[in-house]
Amino acid sequence: QVQLVESGGGLVQAGGSLRLSCANSGSVFNFNAMGWYRQAPGTQRAFVAEISNGGRTTYGDSVKGRFTISRDNAKNTVYLQMNSLKPEDTAVYYCYANIVRRYWGQGTQVTVSS
Repeated sequence: QVQLVESGGGLVQAGGSLRLSCANSGSVFNFNAMGWYRQAPGTQRAFVAEISNGGRTTYGDSVKGRFTISRDNAKNTVYLQMNSLKPEDTAVYYCYANIVRRYWGQGTQVTVSS
């Protein structure tokens, strides 16, 4: 079973930081890639970051140098450390995990005030 649960979203001022977590509460372990997308109102879902099972990371251009993705395979959890947040980072952030197919979390709201 796969049930991804995100946490860590909230309201923060511009320049601040947040750390998102996404854990699988189900029984499946050893995911392949895990990552994050985000969706702002009126826009399509956009890629944020991904980390492979071996730790290789990929980032969207808009977050490079500010966000860091990591994972703890023993805890079946992926993290997104977000620093130097900007108002344009405001969105619902969705985690995903790949094993056979892609599974999605329910999303967590991040709001950055100016």
